[in-house]
Amino acid sequence: MPEAPATTPTSAAAPAPTPAPAADKVTVTIDGKAHQFPKGTNLLEACNEAGANVPFFCYHPGLTSPAVCRQCLVDVKGQPKPVPSCYTPVADKMEVTTNSAHALDVRRQMLEFTLLNHPIDCPICDKAGECTLQKHYFDWDAKFARNDGIKVRKAKVVDLGKHIVLDQERCILCTRCIRVCDEVAHSSELTMAQRGDHEVLTTAPGRRLDNPYSLNTVDVCPVGALTSKDFRFAMRVWELYATPSVCPGCATGCNVEVHASRDQVYRLVPRLNPTVNKHWMCDEGRFTYKRLAEPRTAIPKVAGTAVDWDRALDEAARLLRAGVGRGVGTVGVVFNAQWTNEDLYALARLAFDHLKIERAYLAGFDEGWYDDILVSADKNPNTAGAKAIGGARLRTLMDLSRDLKARTVTTLLVGGDAGVLGPNGTATTPLDKLDGLVTLATHAGPVADAAQVVLPVAAWAETDGTFTNKLGMVQRIRAAVPPPGDALPGWDALSHLGRKLGTPMDLTSAKQVFLEAREKLAFMRGADWGRPFLPVQLRFANTRG
Repeated sequence: MPEAPATTPTSAAAPAPTPAPAADKVTVTIDGKAHQFPKGTNLLEACNEAGANVPFFCYHPGLTSPAVCRQCLVDVKGQPKPVPSCYTPVADKMEVTTNSAHALDVRRQMLEFTLLNHPIDCPICDKAGECTLQKHYFDWDAKFARNDGIKVRKAKVVDLGKHIVLDQERCILCTRCIRVCDEVAHSSELTMAQRGDHEVLTTAPGRRLDNPYSLNTVDVCPVGALTSKDFRFAMRVWELYATPSVCPGCATGCNVEVHASRDQVYRLVPRLNPTVNKHWMCDEGRFTYKRLAEPRTAIPKVAGTAVDWDRALDEAARLLRAGVGRGVGTVGVVFNAQWTNEDLYALARLAFDHLKIERAYLAGFDEGWYDDILVSADKNPNTAGAKAIGGARLRTLMDLSRDLKARTVTTLLVGGDAGVLGPNGTATTPLDKLDGLVTLATHAGPVADAAQVVLPVAAWAETDGTFTNKLGMVQRIRAAVPPPGDALPGWDALSHLGRKLGTPMDLTSAKQVFLEAREKLAFMRGADWGRPFLPVQLRFANTRG
């Protein structure tokens, strides 16, 4: 065998020197590989960022870490026993082993201890399919239980509050829900009672779990202990498809996932956005999806009679031309703060650029309760966008009411039906004073009943577009379900109406409208439409717990 060439000691097997960490970073060796992390980084987050896949129950990135479940134990050089990584900050030159036989064994022991009295009722549990305990069992253990005795029995179907039901048998005492109440809602309704294997989650004496953020406890629960009365037994989660969107409940614009199946929305859950809502959303916002199921305008109508789109558009164009023929000052247009930027931009193009309408008004839901956590008094998702697009022309519904009573406005084009009648739905807007009323409506009701022409349009969960929240952030919404019947996106219906009026706007897609609006509107510059997205079926997604 030929002799190997000689090498110098420095060029032989000497490892490359580890780069000196920046002043605000530390070097941590995880499973034999060096990594750099900012000072103060949670060790659990550092390990999982390095691909170690350390399991946990009690830890949540939006809450404090109590280290009560001991599922995230790892070996740290110099420590006499495994340490809970969720409770330990990284330190410079720390050496961590996550996959040693010892670390894996203690995790399996803790998992077996957690399952000791846990009921094995996964087939009927609402959390099945997105349960962290179920996931960790199959990932880390998957062995038969050694407990052949009688499990401790605890209360089932405990009514904790307006929205929440508790199964104490399933609770693994992780305290996530308690910390949500304490740290997010700032309302300490939940506590632990009893000791040892008889310890239970319950409400404090004389309290109910009725704070405005109570359903976040269901989101963070890693098992099926806390369930939502609204979603309980409604649908198996693995049949749901998740679509990222934005809550339409107020001007905060919380990022959400719309969970739907078979063209029906079943729930809204928060989606992480560190700038807007972090991991949370209010209970009120979660139920905004229910308005989608209220009576809808699914087919075009003329004088209350169902017709095809061509006939409805012809009649709408005739009424608007007649109004303009009496003078552009007699025609008004109503913008709606529930509409997307794209729908409002198309309405502005038709009304201001083509029909030369001078009188514009802003409608939307009335203001309501608010707090200093997430909830805004403005109960519309796009007031900022509507005001920016409508500009100085926009006036109030009180101005509209006066103009209608004075017969200054005799023809009205209404974009959206929400809040058009006036405060609290009272008929302060006398629509019966009009000679011509054309509405692009999502819902049946007094506005659609009063209109000579009803053009059905899609609601927020049925269309692609953007909302602008109170911070001026332009955020993307996506269609999660198809609109009912023959309804079209608002921009599409307006494009067809423009063609009938002889002023085609050539709007072909929501993205094209967005790009055109972004070029012309200062508040939308820098906004991103985002990549194409297909709804993700939850059976292929990671657990929410």
